[in-house]
Amino acid sequence: MSAGLTPDLGDPTVLNRLFAPAAGEPAIGLAVSGGPDSLALLLLAQRWAAGLETPPRLIVYSLDHGLRPEAAAEVAMVLDVAQRLGIAARALAWAGTKPEAGLQEAARQARYRLIGKAMAEDGATLLLTAHHRSDQAETVLMRLAHGSGIEGLKAMTRMSLVEGVRVLRPLLDVEPAALATLVDEAGLTPARDPSNDDASYERVRWRQLLPTLAQEGLDSAALARFATRMAEADLALAQMADAAFAELVTLDGFGAASVPRATFLALSPAIGRRVLGRVLNIVGGRQKPRALGQVERLYDQIAQADLPRAATLLGAVVRMKGAALTISREPGRALPEDIILAPRQRLVWDQRFLITNVSDDAGMVAGATDFMPRHRLEDFLGFKVTTPAEAIRTAPLVRDAAGGVLALGGWSFDDRVKVELLID
Repeated sequence: MSAGLTPDLGDPTVLNRLFAPAAGEPAIGLAVSGGPDSLALLLLAQRWAAGLETPPRLIVYSLDHGLRPEAAAEVAMVLDVAQRLGIAARALAWAGTKPEAGLQEAARQARYRLIGKAMAEDGATLLLTAHHRSDQAETVLMRLAHGSGIEGLKAMTRMSLVEGVRVLRPLLDVEPAALATLVDEAGLTPARDPSNDDASYERVRWRQLLPTLAQEGLDSAALARFATRMAEADLALAQMADAAFAELVTLDGFGAASVPRATFLALSPAIGRRVLGRVLNIVGGRQKPRALGQVERLYDQIAQADLPRAATLLGAVVRMKGAALTISREPGRALPEDIILAPRQRLVWDQRFLITNVSDDAGMVAGATDFMPRHRLEDFLGFKVTTPAEAIRTAPLVRDAAGGVLALGGWSFDDRVKVELLID
């Protein structure tokens, strides 16, 4: 396919390629609002599935956000179209008070949360959305304006995880005009959401600028191509960062990390920031940064030897200890309460440890170590403990019904319990 051209949506081979990642799923959800893009997705998914020998079950989800009086009728229209195509459909609603600020983001989160819940009930394992080439272009422009790094500039990917929902965007390389033509040829009248033309939203303002940018060669195809190249660069950096992480980072059984500062700073900053971000993610309980700048600022403090005595970020405490950086869990952050570990139960504790009761014994409890003298720790472990105090306090402790210690941190002292530090 030539750069800038939309794939031929009437070609079954093209449809098979666009929807290929969904072919092996038992049941697939379709997010359909009733607009031209999502109605086109519905039509294309139905045609694709009809051409398969063993197609997945398709289920349409249409959500009334409760923001416009017309939305209920639009959902009803979607359900009617789905019925005529022989596809199961469910109407969903976002109830309750809506926020005054950040409404679009709140609506997005609600949409995926409600659809994800419905999918779990229906046994659907993948959600298809109608994001297209212009959506991708708008996302690139917004992220450029916000100072995103390479990871952000790859914009939307074909496959991703959104609010816990597996999402496939099969139409990312398709122009919206082609989708609108498809809907018109099918004799359907799509819904028109006035918020799509409301310039109070940043995305809309970028959308309105696209025709002007296209006159200078910066059209949606060029921006989508840029996003693809950024995705390729991001993958290359990720592979190098993974290799550096494996070579430089030592994680102990308490979930604390140690990194040699000089070798760490010998990495290119782009790699070093990624290694630092991954360490913070593992040690801090997988708290997402609000902005790339948070990790960048911490990296700069380390590089300039301007690190405070104990810097805290994303649930982790970072210190210089001799020639090494030490990163451990921040004790002031909320840790899980004591949790009963039922027979044969697997428990992800603080997003850092996988604890499994491999026995049929009841009465086991997992909780934070909180405080244990080092000499007692050393009696348990049989070696000198030098890890930071907060790493000890925030490590998991598993006891049996009689109060006996079965596991501490990543160490198990009893065959009934298995503990693993999560590093991916």
